Amino acid sequence: MASPVRVWLNRTYAENVFFMDQLRRNPADRAVEIHATHGDPDSPVLAAADTADLEPEGLSPAGYVEYALDQCARRAIDVFVPRLHQSALVAHRAEFEAAGTALLAPPPEAVALFRDKVIAYEAVRAIGVPVPPWWRVRTADELVLAVEELEAGGHRACFKPASGAGGVGFRTVTRDPFSLAHLSGFPSPSVPLPLVVEALRAAEEPVDWLVMPRLEQPEVSVDCLTGTDNRVRLAVGRTKNGRRRGFTLHEQWLAPARRIAEAFALHHLSNVQFRMYGDRPVLMDVNTRPAGGLHQLALCGVNVPWAAVRLALGDDPGELEPPFLGQDYAVVSGPRPLRPVSVPHQRTDLPAVPTPAAAAAQAPAPGPAQAPAASAPVGLT
Repeated sequence: MASPVRVWLNRTYAENVFFMDQLRRNPADRAVEIHATHGDPDSPVLAAADTADLEPEGLSPAGYVEYALDQCARRAIDVFVPRLHQSALVAHRAEFEAAGTALLAPPPEAVALFRDKVIAYEAVRAIGVPVPPWWRVRTADELVLAVEELEAGGHRACFKPASGAGGVGFRTVTRDPFSLAHLSGFPSPSVPLPLVVEALRAAEEPVDWLVMPRLEQPEVSVDCLTGTDNRVRLAVGRTKNGRRRGFTLHEQWLAPARRIAEAFALHHLSNVQFRMYGDRPVLMDVNTRPAGGLHQLALCGVNVPWAAVRLALGDDPGELEPPFLGQDYAVVSGPRPLRPVSVPHQRTDLPAVPTPAAAAAQAPAPGPAQAPAASAPVGLT
């Protein structure tokens, strides 16, 4: 009987509880043991994992690499899916491989390229993939100039950090004066231009923003699985148009996503997002990690997380084609269990890792007057 595959997800999105569920329900019926770490003791990924640790706060990227290498050794991790400090971690791939751990992430050059949206837009445009017009702004005057040029072309302006993920910091610029209308109903991503200009001029440091036209729906997120030979094994688009979600295999979305994944070595799982600029799709963003909505491809009859783990372990799944496209759907929230207390617990039925290095790395149990460290495992009570 094959030994269990040990997979670690670090400080990941709450939606990846579904990623974890799919790993356990893999079509090979292979046992999977999942380790999770997070800075929030009430993250549902900790409750969904077989073993879990709280991550120490305040580590530098280099310090986090050392922490991660120790986790992989102590937990005998086969596949590590890094999100936090991904750039620093992939630069030490050889050290993880020496410890017996495969990183499910692209090479450092690809991660670095797509951390900066301006550099990424320039690189993607150079290989023939359409991108929207953009301006990199750092001052109030540069912002006003960019907004005026966009408005002169009939577009609404928006801005977001040049480096960032998950829509954090995205705002749409409006000329409407601030009034009670902005304080009624739900908070809006629209901000009056004069308030933004005032904040920029009062700031002690320049910003680093990408200003561009407000792109229109539909939004299509293409999930790609790419081998280390730079060949895409799977590409499926997830469509978003208001509340309605669906799937597409139309080449106007898939062809540019494949081109990006193959040209820039986006190995393993990546997500390429497009929206409409006028009557044509243009690139919006590229994520060098699994998308939070990746699990939704199960509605098309494919288990992408498991295929990605197989690929990371050197078991090439070959080219994957969804047997069907799922019907349109909507996303609704639902309850997920949390740990009964705010400190991660451990399954007690898992065998200890039978390696001297792992045993030596275990810290001694704290004494009666000593509280356990934040990152130390706590036995199930």
